[in-house]
Amino acid sequence: MNVARARWVEIKLAFAFLTRLPCSPAPGERVEIGNAAWAFPPVGIVVGLFSGSIYLGATLVLPALPSAILAMIAAILATGALHEDGLADMADGFGGGTSRDDKLRIMRDSQIGSFGMVALIATFGLTASAMATAPAEMYTLMWFATIGACSRAAMVLPMALLQPARSDGLGHAAGLALDWRFWIAIAFAACAALLTVPVVILATALIAALVLLLAKRQIGGQTGDVLGATQKFSECACWLAVAIQMSAS
Repeated sequence: MNVARARWVEIKLAFAFLTRLPCSPAPGERVEIGNAAWAFPPVGIVVGLFSGSIYLGATLVLPALPSAILAMIAAILATGALHEDGLADMADGFGGGTSRDDKLRIMRDSQIGSFGMVALIATFGLTASAMATAPAEMYTLMWFATIGACSRAAMVLPMALLQPARSDGLGHAAGLALDWRFWIAIAFAACAALLTVPVVILATALIAALVLLLAKRQIGGQTGDVLGATQKFSECACWLAVAIQMSAS
């Protein structure tokens, strides 16, 4: 497989992994998810543009808050609630487990517990209320795209800096070396933020580092749930940073 073909397969895998778009690699195009990590931010841009379009369209007939909720629902439909599932599972495991093995067992349980429900409600509420401060202008669409890119770039930090907490599962398959793939993802998101809303760079870095340290302390590594939670917490932090900037201006 030549270089251009390999990059195209990785892009398809990134979209197939992070969204519900029917673009999975062909049977003979095998590639590990970690190799596709550099394409996570472009996927976030596409999801952000879709979500932002719903927000701007909804504001033509609705107040900002219900428009923000509809935009979030659009993103959930586009991604199949992948990140929300990870957030809920991580909250249940970290909040309800008494040992490392117990936490990992709970995180694999498909049922949502009280910690997961509270985490989802709190994150949804904070994100929607912060998003509602965004003006109904075309440049806001670029904010959605940038936050989509930055929150997915945040996922590469635990992928590269933490060992898999399990010997199987998504986290084990999503290992990432500190090579060009890692730095391309970071640079892509950073450039998008510098061109649109730079404040989200700090928010993304801070929250991603906090989740990374928490995961290392709680389970000694990363799992697919940790990656999903990293995206949701980073997205929430980015919108809160935007809301703070809007209130100060």
